[in-house]
Amino acid sequence: MRKTFSNPESPLLSGLKRRVIGQDKAVRTIVPWVQMHQSGLSPEGRPAGVFLMLGPTGTGKTRTAEALAEVLHGSSRHMLKIDCGEFHLEHEVAKLIGAPPGYLGHRETHPVLTQPRLTAVTSRHSDLSLVLFDEIEKAAPSLTRLLLGVLDKGVLRLGDNTAVNFERSLIFMTSNLGASGMMKTLEAGFGFRPDGPVDPGTRAKQLENIAMAAVRRHFSPEFVNRLDATITYEPLDGDVLARILDLQLAELQAHIDKRLGDRGFQLCVGKEGRRWLLRHGSSVQYGA
Repeated sequence: MRKTFSNPESPLLSGLKRRVIGQDKAVRTIVPWVQMHQSGLSPEGRPAGVFLMLGPTGTGKTRTAEALAEVLHGSSRHMLKIDCGEFHLEHEVAKLIGAPPGYLGHRETHPVLTQPRLTAVTSRHSDLSLVLFDEIEKAAPSLTRLLLGVLDKGVLRLGDNTAVNFERSLIFMTSNLGASGMMKTLEAGFGFRPDGPVDPGTRAKQLENIAMAAVRRHFSPEFVNRLDATITYEPLDGDVLARILDLQLAELQAHIDKRLGDRGFQLCVGKEGRRWLLRHGSSVQYGA
């Protein structure tokens, strides 16, 4: 009798899938790069992985990086997050690397991207630093030019000429580029509505094409070529939203138990309450 062996999911993959609901493709894209780093096979002289995450708002892009921090380090706070909306002017990008010696404000300007800050978001469980550039399309063009050296050589030169090594880092960049075009496709607000249900694979390919077209219009070819993977997040359907609600209710119950201790209580949400939460807590335009 021939024996069959199943290929069980790794703890990393299963842990991410429990936290990021409905985006299995995105999770499966990221996990191999983490595993390569853990096995010591990451490419030398560049970051362990560079990902551009696209898709409509509320689909789990930022949540994916937070969930990976929870799995690797035990807390979503073990991540260096850069809100790119704070760097939409050219001179504000200098805050990331600090002013060089001799320039006004050199001693008062403390760089954001430093080696100690990268080390601070590691843990005894993993030496992998997670760096998130949230909504990168909102940053000044000089930010992407600054990142070219990081994505290519894994090194950032600060204003005082010290170097920051990103070889043990995963770099995530989220963007809403192409989101408006995706929403038009999802809502079928213009043109003719297709007959019958749309194949999920076809819809996913359409959204990916819209997103990538917007990316190529916004970013330079040399920047796009330095990405390890471009991940397009798909909209969340009703079943996925119901599972996300289950997860959030469980997290709320855990929060109650932790904060109140003996004074805690059991949270019960009936069918009507769940329907109300799903109806008011999600939309096609804004996601979950």
